[in-house]
Amino acid sequence: MAKAKTQFVCQNCGATYPKWQGRCDNCGQWNTLLEQELETIGKSAIAKSVHSGKVLGVQTMGSISSKENVKRLVTGFKDLDDVLGGGILPGGVILLAGQPGIGKSTLLLQVSANIARESSVLYASGEESASQVKLRAIRLGAEKSEQISFASSTSADDIAATIRSGKYKLVIIDSIQTLSLEEITSAPGTVSQITNSSNVIIRAAKHSGAAVVLVGHVTKEGSIAGPKVLEHLVDTVLQFEGDRYGGFKIVRAAKNRFGSTNEAAIFEMHEDGLRLVDNPSALLLAERQNTDGSVVLATMEGTRPLLVEIQALVNPSSFGYPKRTASGFDLNRLNLLIAVLERRTKLKLSDKDIYINVVGGLKLNDQAADLAICMAIASAAASRRVDDDIIVFGEVGLGGEIRSVQSLERRVAEAKKLGFKRAIAPRGSSKTTFIKNVSDLRSALIDYLQNK
Repeated sequence: MAKAKTQFVCQNCGATYPKWQGRCDNCGQWNTLLEQELETIGKSAIAKSVHSGKVLGVQTMGSISSKENVKRLVTGFKDLDDVLGGGILPGGVILLAGQPGIGKSTLLLQVSANIARESSVLYASGEESASQVKLRAIRLGAEKSEQISFASSTSADDIAATIRSGKYKLVIIDSIQTLSLEEITSAPGTVSQITNSSNVIIRAAKHSGAAVVLVGHVTKEGSIAGPKVLEHLVDTVLQFEGDRYGGFKIVRAAKNRFGSTNEAAIFEMHEDGLRLVDNPSALLLAERQNTDGSVVLATMEGTRPLLVEIQALVNPSSFGYPKRTASGFDLNRLNLLIAVLERRTKLKLSDKDIYINVVGGLKLNDQAADLAICMAIASAAASRRVDDDIIVFGEVGLGGEIRSVQSLERRVAEAKKLGFKRAIAPRGSSKTTFIKNVSDLRSALIDYLQNK
């Protein structure tokens, strides 16, 4: 009998090693290597493939029938449908990932209740019992739906067989990290179990035409836990972001084979579940007090304009090394902007602690936030403030120049709707009585930072 061999697989990135080592050379994580058995040594799989297989039956592009009129499943949340490209596509597989406690299970149970009005839904949970899910359903008002079926199982084989039965139009699996295949001996959540369980479920979904939503865990860094191949296997990857203790929660698509990745759905948690936020800009600015260090930014969440308050606090450093902290903004980008401020203006920030906060728990990925961040820091450092009726947006280059941004008209329209009178925008924008063009960072600070 051929001797069984083992290999060591990183549970974070899937890299394999012939022997154990403390640190994965591929992703840099410590203590993530687990031992797994290899198949017994036999005839080479490549040699076998030479004499196996058959000629594929091919079709020309013109002969393939398109399915443009496939009816999608409506989630009950218009903005979420836009994120998905018009709703949940039958036969599609969606991966929803987010921090623990942010509301993934709540959102999916609400979606299940809305879809169950017209179609049958299966909610399969490997983390909760039937009574626990029932308590949440009572809170959300979904306990009376007769078309929502529940199953508590961690067997990928059983769930795939249920999907292939064709009884359900939508299947929710909470979560993929709890599933395991009987043929694989490794523990649930390992690279091999996640990869193979996902493959089995995806094949069942494509065979039956049922839509499947997989719940995924995230690491402490915020990335999706498990092998990267999981994101490649599914059709759509949704990121559920926000502060688990309050503020807005945003669902955006990191990948979407059937729609755009530029849309975003903004939710707020209430006692009876998640609700879409109709006018987030007004809520974000409702409690604003215009002091030094406060600037209103016109940003974009997908194709939706938002007005967000940027707050900065600048204090003398008590130690030799100044501290920089950012909530809702990339820290590396903040350090770069501080360096540009010091080099291109007369501000001295090398001995100052700098704190940045984006109000409402939002996380900014918009380069147009650069100018607002810089003006907020300068305002706090010089004890000067920006006028109440001004919004700010623009990208800052390393030379201190202000560069153009996208969707200028939408940003301006949102500002006008909430009563703002002026917008500090990059040069090249259409100059009107509302839009004030600035070419460089220094002139923006000199012209628009006023004494208290």
